[in-house]
Amino acid sequence: MRFGLFIPQGWRQDLTGIEPREHWAVMNGLAQHADAGTAFDSIWVYDHFHAVPEPNGEATHEAWSLISAFAASTSRVRLGQMCTCMAYRNPAYLAKVATTADVISGGRVEMGIGAGWYEHEWRAYGYGFPTAGERLAMLDEGVQIFRQMWTEGVATLDGTHYQVSGAQLSPLPLQAGGPPLWIAGGGEKKTLRIAAQHAQYTNFDGTPETFAAKSAVLAEHCAAVGRDFAEITRSANYNVVIGATTADVEDKLAWIEEHYARTVPERAAGVAADLRRGPLVGTPEQVVAKLHELEALGMTYAITYFADAAYDRSSIELFEHEVVPALR
Repeated sequence: MRFGLFIPQGWRQDLTGIEPREHWAVMNGLAQHADAGTAFDSIWVYDHFHAVPEPNGEATHEAWSLISAFAASTSRVRLGQMCTCMAYRNPAYLAKVATTADVISGGRVEMGIGAGWYEHEWRAYGYGFPTAGERLAMLDEGVQIFRQMWTEGVATLDGTHYQVSGAQLSPLPLQAGGPPLWIAGGGEKKTLRIAAQHAQYTNFDGTPETFAAKSAVLAEHCAAVGRDFAEITRSANYNVVIGATTADVEDKLAWIEEHYARTVPERAAGVAADLRRGPLVGTPEQVVAKLHELEALGMTYAITYFADAAYDRSSIELFEHEVVPALR
């Protein structure tokens, strides 16, 4: 099993209380930690503009700016976004942005891409909020443009949502065919069909029952389009709350609730309760057991998020020392 690490960028209230001038040092310090070790194969950021669980003005650093910065400051880990919203940037432009980051990094960029969902930031930034079907159609057309630009160096598409005519890309990405595509989302009729057609990786709900169900649907789409299901690596995102003992886990959940109460007091208890229900909450032994269960279902790449990462690395270090070796 491989592992990725989300770097706190503020979106989930995870830089609260840290002075903005210190944000880069905190984020880059965690990236350097992952890069220097062997536990994490990749580092990740979210592509969002407004904070959650509500848009309250807390820091939210832009994803692709961070990807380019990490491309220059790291040398081993791969660099991904979970996931880029197709409609936030013209896809021809985004293909060029990703290519530049790929060159800077020496060929380490992953392209996480999805249809987008956060209505408040869509409307606030002037994108409107198309229907789910329209957003998925934009995703499909955008991926086609990526493929043309990354393989041929030029793209032409007269689509319903995107029109490009001879959009040029030079140089090509260092990775042959371009950064690997991670199609994020579990929509069974359209998203997973797009994944079956184009993705090297998928990323959908990581709870065992739902993961198994979505995997079965993906397999059906692969059969329908003539794609080898085994070619696609199935990943999931996990909130990790880990402690050496059950009491330690409870202490960390209490800290998370207190932390959120600083900025979103009416939502803090709900955030902590949601985290408590996650599959990777517990002692190292419990987390390892759950990951083995998920591995048996075909989940072979876990992208992990630690709510306390910017303030205390002990959770990450416990995971690195006690969990990762058991899955390798």
